[in-house]
Amino acid sequence: MKKTRKLMRTRGAAVVSVVTALGLLTACGGESGGTGGGTKDGKTTITMGLFGVMGIKESGILDEYQKQHPNVIIKADIAGDEQTYYTALQTHMTANSGLKDIQGIEIGRAKELLDTRADRFVDLSKLPGTDHFLPWKQSQVTGKDGKVIGVGTDTGPLAVCYRKDYFEQAGLPTDREAVAELWAGDWKKYVEVGKQFKAGYKGGKVAYMDASSGLFNAMIYGDSQQFYDKSGELIYQDNPTITGAWDLASEAAASGLSAKLRQFQAGWDPGLANGTFATAVCPAWMLAHISEKAGPKNSGKWDVAKAPKGASWGGSFLGVMEKSPVKEEAKKLVAWLTAPEQQARIFESLGNFPSSQEALTAPEVVNMKSEYFSGAPIGQIFAAAAEDMPKEQVLGPKDGTIKDIFSQALSLIESSGKSADEAWQTAGERIDKAVG
Repeated sequence: MKKTRKLMRTRGAAVVSVVTALGLLTACGGESGGTGGGTKDGKTTITMGLFGVMGIKESGILDEYQKQHPNVIIKADIAGDEQTYYTALQTHMTANSGLKDIQGIEIGRAKELLDTRADRFVDLSKLPGTDHFLPWKQSQVTGKDGKVIGVGTDTGPLAVCYRKDYFEQAGLPTDREAVAELWAGDWKKYVEVGKQFKAGYKGGKVAYMDASSGLFNAMIYGDSQQFYDKSGELIYQDNPTITGAWDLASEAAASGLSAKLRQFQAGWDPGLANGTFATAVCPAWMLAHISEKAGPKNSGKWDVAKAPKGASWGGSFLGVMEKSPVKEEAKKLVAWLTAPEQQARIFESLGNFPSSQEALTAPEVVNMKSEYFSGAPIGQIFAAAAEDMPKEQVLGPKDGTIKDIFSQALSLIESSGKSADEAWQTAGERIDKAVG
């Protein structure tokens, strides 16, 4: 039986509510000098530090694990904002106190933790039952010595969300397969479709895309190397992936194809509600946010088409702390939580897309459709994107910071009239300052 659901949950550090730093220090803290877990009176307590909507607690699978293991007690604390969570995590690592037995790791932090804090994590490279992940997923938390500091929870394969009604008014196809064919294999075709949309749409002030930064991110996330090479050197200035993405995104920005609304920044949510743009590059977890903010009045107007090329934005991991007094029990829990069965169930209930290759063929994934997005077979669309990725992705310690700087630079072109060369120079100066 085909499954249809309405996505209603928000995923990702960018879309969760902000908590205060004081609140997070409590949530991420635990007892001073330890991880908070331990064994007493035949009961084993395992503590977890999570952020955002990782799905681990929200899906109810922790309750199931405790029913299956009546001598295990799991205490999971969740911080809303990943930035504040990570700051507190670094503080606890420096102080060597206040950590949980299991800590969540966001993809943008993985390389920095590998380079500077790998000794704080248990090596999970030989953890039984964890040989089912997409190869590029586990490469993101694997050090040069082969040490693995985490196992994957979710990932963020990309597609293009689009307004069928606007495409029809612009004289473009509306069927998702026909739409995908318009730009198949090349993001340049996506921009060309935008120019056709701009010329053909007569229904009022509607831009083709939300922001050119979404296009830039989609292009770079589909390549094995982005801002850094394997030796840790910055290569963005000469990397064709970055320069090519910049050239195309800056062209889109200067061509008036953008609504100048960066994703998850001020104005983007009202843009969804008011229908001020026709397309948005969207990872799997973003569909929940779009459906919530665009609201019931726009249900069935949105659809999802395959992106020109496979790419992934976002994703998290679970790591076990070396100082945990219950690390063997914590390792078993991590392996169970990230097993294909649990990942498929979390996707079914929350929309967090699996990082397990085996889970991609589970009925919960293969048969999943989105009622809000015109019945789009989102399980199949995002699974194809996840499979269409390089086998390895090279991460750097300041990837997230550099990405944000480029997004801001593209906004200078869109909103301030800067030339592409001027904005590129500004980005370079800010990157030099940020990375030291």
